[in-house]
Amino acid sequence: MASTILKRATTSVMRSRMESFFIGASRSYASVAVGIDIVSAAPDVSLQKARSWDEGVSSNFSTTPLKDIFKGKKVVIFGLPGAYTGVCSQQHVPSYKKSIDKFKAKGIDSVVCVAVNDPYVMNAWADKLEAKDAIEFYGDFDGSFHKSLELGKDLSAALLGPRSERWSAYVVDGKVKALNVEKAPSDFKVSGAEVILEQI
Repeated sequence: MASTILKRATTSVMRSRMESFFIGASRSYASVAVGIDIVSAAPDVSLQKARSWDEGVSSNFSTTPLKDIFKGKKVVIFGLPGAYTGVCSQQHVPSYKKSIDKFKAKGIDSVVCVAVNDPYVMNAWADKLEAKDAIEFYGDFDGSFHKSLELGKDLSAALLGPRSERWSAYVVDGKVKALNVEKAPSDFKVSGAEVILEQI
């Protein structure tokens, strides 16, 4: 009897945690908004370009300031909960990879993927997806970039810990011209390439 009650309680807790992740765990907006300067919104924040460990050592573990990514350029950036996860691998990155020629035709200088992962994981994942020639991959190893934009997300319910929302933005010379944030990190409705292509 006791074991039955414990099993039911455990099942209820797990169901509640997973429902909060897949359904109601996220908001439909973030403090970052159309019109802001993304570099100023995340002062003193740098990202880590995807690379092998040996490349990291040889570069003295260098990082890339946001101004080097955004200033004087037209950039499409998309953020996702994590490398090797389902929607990210099967839908999100592939949507941008297959649309890279369309972005270039619209004058986009670079398409950037960022996730709360270290740059070595991002590098291996980009290689697996065969997407490095089309997309620039960056790690946000400590989540500081997403935290600064209030796009951070606690995904402990899925055993991922602190991560990010699923989102996309069109940025011109640092200024956000279009922004899309999914209502839940498992959604893939507004942050794909097809949507933002229409916003450029």
